[in-house]
Amino acid sequence: MKSALTTGASSLALLMAAAFIIAASSARAGDQGDPEPSCDGSTYQMVECLKAKTAQWDKRMNVAYQQALKDAAGDKQREQLRTAQRLWIQYRDANCLYYDLGEGTIARLDAGECMRSMTEARAKELENLGHQ
Repeated sequence: MKSALTTGASSLALLMAAAFIIAASSARAGDQGDPEPSCDGSTYQMVECLKAKTAQWDKRMNVAYQQALKDAAGDKQREQLRTAQRLWIQYRDANCLYYDLGEGTIARLDAGECMRSMTEARAKELENLGHQ
């Protein structure tokens, strides 16, 4: 039969190992530029978390957009990308507003997730423009 001290030490070791694994995976996700923290807590906390994730994806999207402008095959393609990006932003905002106008506090979460997921998808799309 194990003593309480041995059991407590084993539990502490497992807890420390789990914390190390979580920290290592968070650092790796940060190196890749992928925002990974989960959005838990009150509705307010979840909405704020989604806003922060969206801001991270928005930065990544803007870097990819600037690179795509540089890589464009001439003025016509560059101008078309500008037009497409402006229209895409209008579409994203209008699409996510639809969710925001829904009933209850879940509407705020749906709208926040809409903004995050659409911005993530566009960032990845722009990053892959030169790799098709």
